[in-house]
Amino acid sequence: MKRSLLLIAAVVPIAACTDETESIAAVRAPPVEVVGEARSCILVSRIQNTRVHDDYTIDFDMVGNEVYRNTLPNRCPSLGFEERFAYEVSTGQLCDLDHIHVLQGGAAGPGPVCSLGKFVPVRYVEPAG
Repeated sequence: MKRSLLLIAAVVPIAACTDETESIAAVRAPPVEVVGEARSCILVSRIQNTRVHDDYTIDFDMVGNEVYRNTLPNRCPSLGFEERFAYEVSTGQLCDLDHIHVLQGGAAGPGPVCSLGKFVPVRYVEPAG
C-alpha cells in the first residue's frame, strides 16, 4: 500500500509542470509594448483585420494604425490552429463580456465558444537578441 501512495505522490508534481510548460510554449504572439490603458470594448466599425497568434492571443488591427491585443482569460482550443473566428454584437462594439466562436474547417461541426479578455493598446517591438 505504501508503494502505491509514493508513486502517486511522485507523478503529481511532474504532471503539474507539464501543464504549465505546455501552456507557456503554446503562446506564440510576437512581443509588444503596452501603449495605453486596457479597454473593455472596441468599435467593430474600426476593425480592419485580426491576427490570431495562438489559442490565447488575438491582435485587432484598427483604423489609424492602432493595434489592440486581446489575451483570452482561458485557452480557446483550436483557435491557434484554425486562425479564424466569428462574433456577434448588437451594440456596434466588441467587448470583454462577449464570446467568439472558432470557425472550423471541414465537417468538424461548430467550434469552441470562448470568452474575450480586455483590449490592450500595443505596439510591436523587435525581439531582443
